Amino acid sequence: MEKLDDIVQEALAQFAGINDPVELEQVKARYLGKAGTLTELQKTLGRIPAAERPAMGVKFNAAKVQLEAALASRRETIQRKKLESQLAQEALDVTLPGRGIGSGGLHPVTRTLERIEALFHSLGFEVADGPEIETDFYNFTALNQPENHPARSMHDTFYLEDGKHLLRTHTSPIQIRYMEKHRPPLRIIAPGRVYRVDSDATHSPMFHQVEGLWIDESVSFSDLKGVIAEFLRRFFERDDLKVRFRPSFFPFTEPSAEIDMSFGDGWLEIGGCGMVHPNVLKNVNIDSEQFQGFAFGLGPDRLTMLRYGVNDLRLFFENDLRFLKQFN
Repeated sequence: MEKLDDIVQEALAQFAGINDPVELEQVKARYLGKAGTLTELQKTLGRIPAAERPAMGVKFNAAKVQLEAALASRRETIQRKKLESQLAQEALDVTLPGRGIGSGGLHPVTRTLERIEALFHSLGFEVADGPEIETDFYNFTALNQPENHPARSMHDTFYLEDGKHLLRTHTSPIQIRYMEKHRPPLRIIAPGRVYRVDSDATHSPMFHQVEGLWIDESVSFSDLKGVIAEFLRRFFERDDLKVRFRPSFFPFTEPSAEIDMSFGDGWLEIGGCGMVHPNVLKNVNIDSEQFQGFAFGLGPDRLTMLRYGVNDLRLFFENDLRFLKQFN
């Protein structure tokens, strides 16, 4: 009987000093398991006189109940301490204002592209699309640029390893693909990403371009000037905006011109344009004696810089949230 009391007191003392739930279960097995100290002692009941066995059986059961109650109490204490520690580490100050959920927004260049598409749509233009990886024919040959033309230089263009494909240098190939599948009258814009080997504050190896095309029986350079001027005045919401056209050269238009605009404090070049060259129409099986038209190209990145007062093109592609959040 004295040995039973010693085992119970020893077990209770060990239970009280444990703070790990796994260790507590291990100590429980040491006393109450199949080979536990209390279980082994209980096996000796068969060696005591029969008259004493019932009383001893009652004492063993009471000891088990006492240890099980102590175990349950200790488990609850360990769990409570764990919860208190977790709450202390993850304390929430309910007096603080809510953090809220941040809202995203469109990239400034995407905003500009959507604005350009909407404005040209109001002028009767459809939006056309095409692949960014192009063949030599669509990017150069069909646009009246023969094999030895300078635009094919490896310094100006990203070629793929097969030597037959390249990243398009302009969205003009979209115009060629569209004219192959559609007959005049045609009135489209072709927005998208283009690629050239160039990088500084006003140039990027990847940038955006919007080209326009209008083919019909009586389209003139006057129509071209009217469309460009109307678009720019609507885009910048400035009736006092001035537009001028300077003679230039492009292999796919004749005559060709650079597009400049001014708010009254100097001129800024923003694109190129001209009447579609007869050779380009010939390459897509359109009769240049019956149809003629104009084409133009504008830089949405440049327009975005002007609209929002950004002085470095690279800011649009560095993904700095401090910069991009200004437009949301």
